Amino acid sequence: MTSLWESLTIDAEDPARLARWWAEALGYQVVHERPDAVEIRAAAPRTPAIVFVPVADGKTTRNRLHLDLRPEDQEAEVERLVDMGARHVDAGRDCPGWTMLADPEGNEFRVLRQRERAG
Repeated sequence: MTSLWESLTIDAEDPARLARWWAEALGYQVVHERPDAVEIRAAAPRTPAIVFVPVADGKTTRNRLHLDLRPEDQEAEVERLVDMGARHVDAGRDCPGWTMLADPEGNEFRVLRQRERAG
């Protein structure tokens, strides 16, 4: 027996604001919004969802889990996300294949270079 990945939950100081930011970044939509959780999906009922839940304290350390995004044009996507409110983060090492950013609440994520085509 195996499990189906239903959702990823992200703690947030302002779940509604952060959910809308990620929905715009990913082309997702808000599918449920309550005071205790805001859920976004590519399209209902597609999985996985991303659920944002309220926490009283702010983020203080580096994420132990992060999203990797792979756009068609890495440079243009980094610029778009920074224009939306993301910021560059020092990942502590150079890697030519990705750029580390943080969302408006400081959650790190990577924007990857386009995959090399085989053949």
